[in-house]
Amino acid sequence: MKIVCVEPLGIAKEHFEELKKHYESLDCTFNYYMDRKEDANTLVERMHDAEVVVISNIRLGAEVLAQCPQLRLLSVAFTGLDHIDLDYCDQHHIQVVNAAGYSTTAVSELAVGLMIDVLRKITELDGTLRQGGSRGAFVGRELKGKTVGVIGTGAIGTATIRLLKAFGCNVLAYSRSHRPEVETLGAKYVDMPTLLSHSDIVTLHVPLNNETKHMISASHLAMMKPTAILINTARGNVTDIDAVATALQNGKLAGAAFDVYEKEPPLDKNHPLLSAPNCVCVPHVGFASQEAFAIRADIVFNTVDNFLKN
Repeated sequence: MKIVCVEPLGIAKEHFEELKKHYESLDCTFNYYMDRKEDANTLVERMHDAEVVVISNIRLGAEVLAQCPQLRLLSVAFTGLDHIDLDYCDQHHIQVVNAAGYSTTAVSELAVGLMIDVLRKITELDGTLRQGGSRGAFVGRELKGKTVGVIGTGAIGTATIRLLKAFGCNVLAYSRSHRPEVETLGAKYVDMPTLLSHSDIVTLHVPLNNETKHMISASHLAMMKPTAILINTARGNVTDIDAVATALQNGKLAGAAFDVYEKEPPLDKNHPLLSAPNCVCVPHVGFASQEAFAIRADIVFNTVDNFLKN
């Protein structure tokens, strides 16, 4: 059986060589690549005769998958699967397994870090100091005591609630399903209008699907306080990004922070969030910590091992 890891995944070459020996001992061929290429031609070249492929968030459409007739398993080193043509995989009996849970701590910590950044304008003030400026009349805001609305209470949303309670926040929650653990932590489930209208900060932790696309629209933003802050470490299209930029420009929203966008960075220089006031933008790094990458590697290759056993 041929196994291919099409990108480095943050794994050292020495680790890949250990994996190569492991799979060769199981009479498998294991190829790995230490560079990340996202174009269809390169992906086909690397995957075309593989039965098992390990990949992260590189887009895999039918045009690539159709040229990989031996493919039986995609072990995806990512939580979301919206970058993969799942309909094609289902029709052609290709098993797709994600790496759920590997970045729970990393993303929840970034979400809270972005809240503090916007409240204290850390990124903006760093630029001010480097340009010869000083504090001037700046006065920031504290996270303690704020009401934070957490939309989506899966693993990451719940981990974020745990951190927020440690900071002394009042937490409101909205989710399709209620988890007893969330209420045990001291958060209160409410409906969406109540959460939006009462929160000082709204943070998003939902997957992207037909139900959640643009779930934060212009009408939802209008429900929020003009002093409120929006944090998105989930998926870009969970929000109407143009509407968020407009709300920031018009003073209808006090601040925002985004780690995710309509597509993977780099962004066009004219992207609306890049010129919006008091908006911190980072290039999709929520999942990218050394600790998370180590957990991810264990998950994706355990998936491969289990597939081989079965």
